Amino acid sequence: MTARDLCQLLVYKSHCVDDSSWSLVEYHPHLGLDRSLEDHEHVVQVQSTMASESKFVFRKNYAKYEFFKNPANFFPEQIVAWCQETNGSIPPSQLLQNFLNSSSCPEIQGFLHVKELGRKSWKKQYVFLRRSGLYCSTKGNSKEPRHLQLLADLEDSNIFSVITSKKLYSAPTDFGFCIKPNKARNETKELRLLCAEDEQSRTCWITVFRVFKYGILLYQNYKIPQQGKSLLSHFITPVRSVSENSLVAMDFSGRIGRVIDNPVEAQSAAMEEGHAWRKRSQRMNILGSPSPLHPNALNSVIHRTQPWFHGRIAREDSHRMIIQQGLVDGIFLLRDSQSNPKAFVLTLCHHQKIKHFQILPCEEDGQIFFSLDDGSTKFTDLIQLVEFYQLNRGVLPCKLKHHCTIVAL
Repeated sequence: MTARDLCQLLVYKSHCVDDSSWSLVEYHPHLGLDRSLEDHEHVVQVQSTMASESKFVFRKNYAKYEFFKNPANFFPEQIVAWCQETNGSIPPSQLLQNFLNSSSCPEIQGFLHVKELGRKSWKKQYVFLRRSGLYCSTKGNSKEPRHLQLLADLEDSNIFSVITSKKLYSAPTDFGFCIKPNKARNETKELRLLCAEDEQSRTCWITVFRVFKYGILLYQNYKIPQQGKSLLSHFITPVRSVSENSLVAMDFSGRIGRVIDNPVEAQSAAMEEGHAWRKRSQRMNILGSPSPLHPNALNSVIHRTQPWFHGRIAREDSHRMIIQQGLVDGIFLLRDSQSNPKAFVLTLCHHQKIKHFQILPCEEDGQIFFSLDDGSTKFTDLIQLVEFYQLNRGVLPCKLKHHCTIVAL
């Protein structure tokens, strides 16, 4: 059974939406390493190389094939050798084809922190990643064969992200990754530990390692779900999700509902419904129903049932969750604010950077609303807020697209 087969089985068993972003993760808690299995890998073969403490984790990975859609974000010119030699004249799409072509010889190069084998110390070295392996230069950034030292072979190894590099391995930064031989079960002395200066650099090195190791297989893995969807589209109705393509204005004033096609009419209907809702809410308060200011009011707790809300998690934990599920534009989660007990925080990724936006409560006419732009745009609950920013960027750098998900198996 391949990793893709097992993911599809788990999607079915867990009643999840199959959007091709689910991934099976090889996790080594004692080493602080994890990696997403490639869709074509056989689970039993991978399991045979794992220690008893290791396990598989089922989670989202939105960035697994993102480099096919936005290659420029994953292969920055400053660390791709061909771009430097041609002054950046190779377009990103052509560059990706060169990486996938096994007969071509591109390489990634740049400074990395390298942990010396058998020692706790780290050394900054100029490193080259080629199809034949990972090398470092013993003399500055010289590429001469006599100055190159082999650090790791790609053939019988896999590349992992390192969780909390500073804490576990005393690394200079937390952007660590590791080349682990398949034969190494729980021996840290056999790990080739490396550390980048930022997340984009780490992502680039890990992505190119995958491309060099698997080549055109990755492109085939990327295309299979799309081909399956096109074949099934003639027979079934696709699962609709909350996005700009699936939300439409409806009119339920008559005996049956109808879709409002006219955008002017749709806006007018939305404003009218908003005013009617507010009047109903105020009338209920006058008649003695619980006030929205009451802590048990529905609009102050309804968001806790949503998969994008993760409660009282720390800022660092929100970073870790988003990094694990892929640094793609629009991936987000909501959480309780640690500094303000009445507020919430939207954690959002844009251009591989994680940003935080505070959502504050504001009172108007005796009713509590939520806003992240100082009251210019107000919402009765966080569900309305999320749905709005899924369709409109507003003050955010991008729309909300993918929410971080935790699935209990």
